[in-house]
Amino acid sequence: MTFQLKQLFHREGDTLPVDYEIPPQALSQIRGYRFDQPVHVTGTFRNRAGIVTLDLTVDCVLTAECDRCLELFVRPYSFSFTHTVVLSVNRDNDEYIVAQDAQLDVDEVAVPDLLLQLPTKLLCREDCKGLCMHCGCNLNTSSCDCQGDLA
Repeated sequence: MTFQLKQLFHREGDTLPVDYEIPPQALSQIRGYRFDQPVHVTGTFRNRAGIVTLDLTVDCVLTAECDRCLELFVRPYSFSFTHTVVLSVNRDNDEYIVAQDAQLDVDEVAVPDLLLQLPTKLLCREDCKGLCMHCGCNLNTSSCDCQGDLA
């Protein structure tokens, strides 16, 4: 979602609320993660003493396959971010978000922020036992006698 920020940059103390959802279809090209529900983005653009900041909270529900036991699970995540927004920079700089023509597509900020925070190893639970390496049974839900056969 694109926000017009021209007025905000010229009025100290001004704020602009952010509250919208990114539909799952817009995230369908992301590999390794599945979003079956919209991602909710909330926050505020704020001009404090001429410096514009963007405080964001990104809430999502991730549907994933456990990397150990291969069972499907659903887990909510919530992450908060703060960025300084500028109209231009003199050189490449990752510290600032540039609002070209005083507008900013918050999706281009929120989605990468979210993806960088999501875990790379997805587990249904911290103590997931995984699958038996010999017979393939899910050790979280059943047991097998294969452990003795491996010796």
